[in-house]
Amino acid sequence: MPINLKGSRKEGAKYINPIPTDEAGFDKMPAILWEYIKNKAETTPKKKLGPFKTNPDIFNTPPESGLRITWIGHSSILIEIDGKRILTDPVWSQRVSFSQRFGPKRFFDAPIALKDLPELDAIIVSHDHYDHFDEATIKQLAGLQTPFYCSLGVGQYLEKWGVAKNRINEMDWGDTAKVGDDLTITTTPARHFSGRGITNRNETLWSSFVIKGNKHNIFFGADSGWFEGFNDIGEAYGPFDLTMLEIGAYGDNWPDIHMGPDHASNAHIALKGGLMMPIHWGTFNLALHAWYEPIERLQQLAKEKQIRLFVPEPGQPTQVVNELPFISGWWRKYR
Repeated sequence: MPINLKGSRKEGAKYINPIPTDEAGFDKMPAILWEYIKNKAETTPKKKLGPFKTNPDIFNTPPESGLRITWIGHSSILIEIDGKRILTDPVWSQRVSFSQRFGPKRFFDAPIALKDLPELDAIIVSHDHYDHFDEATIKQLAGLQTPFYCSLGVGQYLEKWGVAKNRINEMDWGDTAKVGDDLTITTTPARHFSGRGITNRNETLWSSFVIKGNKHNIFFGADSGWFEGFNDIGEAYGPFDLTMLEIGAYGDNWPDIHMGPDHASNAHIALKGGLMMPIHWGTFNLALHAWYEPIERLQQLAKEKQIRLFVPEPGQPTQVVNELPFISGWWRKYR
């Protein structure tokens, strides 16, 4: 049965996933804790990663191809597409937690300071989890005139942290917003969950995004487990020149809310993707696998499934050219 791409559903105050989903709630905590205790994988790099540095002068010259990607880390991406600049899920803080004293810490510093970013046309916030939505970063961006495009309910935080209400665009699944005259952002379903505390789980929405310019069509997956909705998104909005899909933070105790390389590669195919850019890996310790495992597994799968990968080094602005694969291999020197 096709997934409904138009509009989310709620039960009471809670948003509901497109299909029944195990969200790894409190009943899973004892098993997850035990797995963490006995785990011996290199979840945090033994060698310090980086430093990675972005030369901001490069942004004075637009990309010849019309599409250039600068991976800040995790799901934070500076996208230059057909004359527009979009920043996704901006997180510059050292820790993704309610406190900067503890919680998952960055493996490497953000390669460019917020003050050195070029002028932005849009900022996308996929959902309210700490590793995608950082209060300190938003407060620094709040003084800009850039509009924000976020999932339903997330605007309350943006407004609280200083973003003017008229610059906040809350979007339901299936909504489309225009950025300038010739670029659109469309919100599509994802299979995940939300909440920044113990008591407010799923009271805001989580989303993926279709970004379509006058030449390029790309997909920002943010966080999602596998579901047949990827086929429906591909049929409705594909094919895509580039898909940006999460490959990290997977685990046996939460198989429904993150994909890992195996399902992410399937999602790319379902979306009718040209190049696949892996995101949501190599930046924070959020799971039990080795920090480099997702990308190395994905490379194997890409050969088997004939997927062309796009894997730039953190902080290195890299053009997307004619669907040609590009694998920087930056992580290998830290193994």
